[in-house]
Amino acid sequence: MTRAVLCAVDISNANRDINVLQAAGQQASLMNAQLDVITVVPDFGMSVVGSFFNEGHHKQAIEHAKEELNAICEKALGADVNAGIRHVVATGTAYEEILKTASADGAGMIVIGAHKPDFKDYLLGPNAARVVRHSTCSVLVVRD
Repeated sequence: MTRAVLCAVDISNANRDINVLQAAGQQASLMNAQLDVITVVPDFGMSVVGSFFNEGHHKQAIEHAKEELNAICEKALGADVNAGIRHVVATGTAYEEILKTASADGAGMIVIGAHKPDFKDYLLGPNAARVVRHSTCSVLVVRD
């Protein structure tokens, strides 16, 4: 088995990432690699905004994210494949957590989706662009 394939998905718009998961599943199968799937929950607790949420909000968000991640993986790849996937729910900034997880897992490839670029993306750079720019492993960008 080769190094893991890490697939990053956004569960807030899960149906858009079905094709991303399927591409990651194909790559993992071709490479005989472990498939890891990550989603990132924003960290509101460290900012002024955090005071507007109840004490258990973050824990509830993590649990909801785990459920949604499991459901989207099963929908995209089937129950048998989903049973072998490592599901990762991280908290923080999406691109930072994706890169950190890829490094910790020793991933050989990251698979990430990207929407059609807007003008603002050329100025700010989306998460996919940051992952591509800073990754130490190969990155497959799957377009809509």
